[in-house]
Amino acid sequence: MSGSDINDFAQIWMQAKEAERIAIETRRKAEDDFIAMLKLNINQDKIENVTDGVHKIKITTRLTRKVDSDLVQEIAQEYGLTEYLHTLFRWKPEIDLKAWKSVDEVVQNKLAPAITVSAGRPSFNIIKE
Repeated sequence: MSGSDINDFAQIWMQAKEAERIAIETRRKAEDDFIAMLKLNINQDKIENVTDGVHKIKITTRLTRKVDSDLVQEIAQEYGLTEYLHTLFRWKPEIDLKAWKSVDEVVQNKLAPAITVSAGRPSFNIIKE
C-alpha cells in the first residue's frame, strides 16, 4: 500500500468523521429545540405523538435505569428477597479480559464453552501530523 493510498483513506475518513460530528450535533440541537418548543417532560417513560397534517412525529422518552448488582444482592439477602432477583433483573456477565488472561489455562478451558468470541468492527483514530 502506498503512502498516497494511506493519505487518501485518511483524508476521506477525517472528512466523513467531521461530517458525521456536524450531522449529529445539528440533529441533536434540532431535537432539543423541538422538545423545548413542545415543553415536553423528558423525565418519564412516555410516547408523545405530534402532527401538523403532513408530518407525524413520534417522540419516545425513556428513563435509564442502572442497577448496582452488589447492592441489590445485599438488599435482597437482608430482606429475604433473593428469589426475586432472577425474575426482576437480567444478569449480564461480562468478561474481565485481564483477569481471564491471567487465570490458569485449565480454568479457561473449562469455562470457554460459555464464551462466544467474534470480531468487532475495527475502530480508527487518525490524527494529522
